Amino acid sequence: MKNGVKSDGCSSRSLSGVEGGGGAKYRNGVGMTVNIGVEKMKILVVSDILEQKHIEQIKKAVALIGATVSFFKTEAEIPESDFDADVIYGFAPKIVSTSKTLKWLCVPWAGVDSLMKEGYFANEDCILTNSAGSYGDSIAEHMIALSIVMMRKLDEFLAETRDGKWLLPRAQKSLKNSRITVLGTGDIGKSFAKRARAFEPSQIVGVCRSGKCDSPYFDRILSVSELDCVLGETDLLAMCLPATRETAGILSRKRIESLADGAFVVNVGRGSAIDEEALADNLESSHLDGAALDVFQTEPLPKESRLWRTKNLLITPHVAGKLTLDCTKDKNVEMFLEDLQNFASGKAMKYIVDKKLGY
Repeated sequence: MKNGVKSDGCSSRSLSGVEGGGGAKYRNGVGMTVNIGVEKMKILVVSDILEQKHIEQIKKAVALIGATVSFFKTEAEIPESDFDADVIYGFAPKIVSTSKTLKWLCVPWAGVDSLMKEGYFANEDCILTNSAGSYGDSIAEHMIALSIVMMRKLDEFLAETRDGKWLLPRAQKSLKNSRITVLGTGDIGKSFAKRARAFEPSQIVGVCRSGKCDSPYFDRILSVSELDCVLGETDLLAMCLPATRETAGILSRKRIESLADGAFVVNVGRGSAIDEEALADNLESSHLDGAALDVFQTEPLPKESRLWRTKNLLITPHVAGKLTLDCTKDKNVEMFLEDLQNFASGKAMKYIVDKKLGY
């Protein structure tokens, strides 16, 4: 199939299209049902990672609701004739910032802080959904991996064996009997706690804004206002927070210094949550035994950053939750199609982002 040719062989604006009959309604973030008119709902899918099975899955779902769909790898491929789309699944900032007709944007990632800027949406009533629930498995595995690498000093052994060195064992630590605090108890935090529980820690404490969480894998849940009470009894602090005004700088110098001596820190949420200079200072002073960062205040991390040279700091380049696993891609598409059905039938949508809260 070539660009601009529909699946029936007829000339079209899209890479491939599926059409059916009827109009559609949608429910906005406050529950108001709005008729989008008698014309077929126009959906754009903008992604370069979808496999053919995902494309066929989306086509089938779109046909069932009587809409049209066009697939593009990048926004640059989209003709202006499609800028009046009702729905976009993917990344298309130019259309989002200029189109008054866009009614729903579904982004295939979790963090939406970059979309919270004033004027990002030309249509302020445009519904925003994210795909936060699709990344729990991938990011939680990454967090466990980093924790074990730090605590068992696997990075040191790997570097030495690559140099052909066979050195004596050294003191290590374990997740077993450790005191774990998870800062952020959303899908990622709960997925991490579930996996961490298998290592038999002495406790897993969850900390979140509300102080409430229904996961059975936490021994207790605290509100953010109680965070200071638990830092001194934390051996591993696992951070998976969104970027909001409330989470910016939440792990301050004072709080880093309040962590138990020899503690470890893992951050896979947003780099804005940590005082990076204070973290580096406490690693160099050996107050902390290690830290692992997948996110940073500035990305890519500048070459001149001291973090590259900081003792006992593991760095991964924001790869914990990319669409690199089949299970992540499958779940991502499933979540979009679930809300597509809700959108088309006028039901409340499941994965809506509260633009005021930022998640």
